[in-house]
Amino acid sequence: MTRSVAYTSSPLLASKTPVWRSKFIVAMIALGFVVLAGRAAWVQVFANDFFQKQGEVRFARTLELPANRGRILDRNGLLLASSVPTPSIWAIPEDVERDRAKLGQLAKLLEMPLAELNKKLEDEDKTFVWLKRQVDEDAAKQIAALNIKGVYQRKEYKRQYPEGEAAAHVVGFTNVEDRGQEGMELAFQKDLAGRPGMRRVIKDRMGRVVEDVGEQVLPVPGRDLQLSIDSKVQFFAYQKLRDAVIENKAKAGSVVVLDATTGEVLALANYPSYTPGRRQNLTGEQLRNRAMTDVFEPGSTMKPFTIGLALETGLVTPQTPVQTAPGYVMMGGRKISDAHPHGVLSVQQVIQKSSNIGTLKLALQMPAKDMWELYTQAGFGQKPQITFPGAVTGRLRPYKTWKPVEQATMSYGYGLSASLFQMARSYTVFAHDGNIIPATLLKTGEPAAGVKVFSPKTAGEIRTMLQMAAGPGGTGQKAQTQGYSVGGKSGTAHKQVGKSYVSNKYRSWFVGIAPIDKPRIIVAVMVDEPSAGKYYGGDVAAPIFSTTVQQTLRMMGVQPDMNVKPQIVVQAVEESF
Repeated sequence: MTRSVAYTSSPLLASKTPVWRSKFIVAMIALGFVVLAGRAAWVQVFANDFFQKQGEVRFARTLELPANRGRILDRNGLLLASSVPTPSIWAIPEDVERDRAKLGQLAKLLEMPLAELNKKLEDEDKTFVWLKRQVDEDAAKQIAALNIKGVYQRKEYKRQYPEGEAAAHVVGFTNVEDRGQEGMELAFQKDLAGRPGMRRVIKDRMGRVVEDVGEQVLPVPGRDLQLSIDSKVQFFAYQKLRDAVIENKAKAGSVVVLDATTGEVLALANYPSYTPGRRQNLTGEQLRNRAMTDVFEPGSTMKPFTIGLALETGLVTPQTPVQTAPGYVMMGGRKISDAHPHGVLSVQQVIQKSSNIGTLKLALQMPAKDMWELYTQAGFGQKPQITFPGAVTGRLRPYKTWKPVEQATMSYGYGLSASLFQMARSYTVFAHDGNIIPATLLKTGEPAAGVKVFSPKTAGEIRTMLQMAAGPGGTGQKAQTQGYSVGGKSGTAHKQVGKSYVSNKYRSWFVGIAPIDKPRIIVAVMVDEPSAGKYYGGDVAAPIFSTTVQQTLRMMGVQPDMNVKPQIVVQAVEESF
């Protein structure tokens, strides 16, 4: 007989579970739901801004939409600088495919050693690294064809400079971020740069845009800038300057061409120069805009101002005789002399022969204050009022500190300093009927209003003297130009190193006007340390003036005012300095 077993007899089933335990378990489950609900409420409601921001930090990005930088144009609308879209190469280091062969090809296309490329990619914590900015289109296409995982391209803008080294010191250049660093690119950075736009996006971990967030702010292109520079005049002036510097084995040179009516700068060139688009291994010698930033003692180019003051005050007339014999004077323990004794010279001939003795004898008959005021009015010792970085003031000491010997030397250009740009502008006094006019690098096309320095009569008399100085018997005969009358003054100054003058180092100058009766342009030339045997301004700088004047006036459409027959240089005349 089979006996049945009662399940209720199991001790486990027979025992009673305490009610509190069941309630505790239910309460804990309920508490868990409450905590989750509270956490959800905290995340979704109370701390929503914080967590939204954290999500955006990880996945949302604000992309800057670069503005197209404004163009720089010459006075005729020809391009001096413009921006073109250019690819740049970047990578996510942790995602880059480590294929040695592909990376070797990539390094070659990027024109960098493989070791340098690996160094850029070695930090795998980075999510972004530039490999190279602004690469050539051909190289970018070949890089894309390699199809290397983790390597990407982005479009940027690259600046191009069609005139190259000829206009480099005027136009300047930008850096890889498209910000102006020199020249007009720097001076008008705010206008040229425009205003970048913005695009808010969500990116995945691969850096790919998966969603736009909000509205785009479109970029505002930069404003075009039109300069007063004539690119044809600029190129020709630079070419002639470069050839002359090389021929005379000089250290450097500069040339400035001004419109005598408007004050516009038609050309401003320096040599050595550089190519703005290729700036590797540049030196300060190449980058310096010498016409604006370097100051020199102008030498005999200052004599027309001293003589002009003597004429203006009625001290002399153009025909007044001046005794320059025996060709030297002793002042302050030093000997001041002419290149050759001349005896009695008229005031006109003092300029024509560039006599130091004749100039200082007139200067010492006038108050130092009057000379100082004249030089100041002509812009010496004053910062040029021109929008251009680095334009220097020069040096002109207060007249109260002048000793008689210093007043004498200042009358013929020693003891003060000026830039070539200041010298060119100062000669607008003679070209503009006694009024000095402001100079500008921006196109205006309108006659400039000037400030009176001399009367029209005095300015005309000085122009006649300048024509004599550039003609037969003068020190600047090589400035003569076929078809056009010219006038100007040469200068030769010993270079000063520290407080001493170096006997075998010179700066050669020539500043002049053409045509002489109705001036249209002013050309100033400086050649630094010519060492091929010639160093007088009339021999080194005047020929550059001559060719530049002739070409510039022809380009401007100015009709010749003389027979197109070369003037004959009858004799060589050495200038005093």
